[in-house]
Amino acid sequence: MKKVFLFCLCLVPLLFLTCNAQVANDPIKYIYTFTGFSAFGFLLASLCITPFRKVYNLLIYRRMLGLFALFYACLHFINFFILDAQFDLAFVLKETVDKPFIYLGMIAFLILVFMGSTSTRKLFAKYNKWHKLVYIALILVVIHENMAQKVMGALEYFFIVFAVVLLSLRIKIIRELLFY
Repeated sequence: MKKVFLFCLCLVPLLFLTCNAQVANDPIKYIYTFTGFSAFGFLLASLCITPFRKVYNLLIYRRMLGLFALFYACLHFINFFILDAQFDLAFVLKETVDKPFIYLGMIAFLILVFMGSTSTRKLFAKYNKWHKLVYIALILVVIHENMAQKVMGALEYFFIVFAVVLLSLRIKIIRELLFY
């Protein structure tokens, strides 16, 4: 029952997006921003579960939150490839070369695709060690988001601090496991 509620809750940003994209001044930019922040938010939420599992164990929800991060990242990519590039691979390649934040985002996206495709029990057991790449994806997403915004505001600084805290907590957990 809790998983169904969480699933429905994770769809709220999509509902909000569909209601507000048509009235935005620049719908493509609005969809970029909204899906990017949604993907980033779900990625952060899924990564928060591990360090705080001793306080409150929500590990059974981590996979769902991670898959929703991938879902919103897919919408973000689809917006770029279909609405902005209109299936033009030459345009995609040119934009990637001209704007380095795009290839950083694509690398992070590919990491999320790998993680999503190996998130079943059987494949997770086989590729568990590779799932640590999510922290590389987190760093890439933070850089991608900051470069895309062009101006560092309070939200960008918040994301940097949040990512540093998450990475620090993860390093602390790894040290505890290795040395104690």
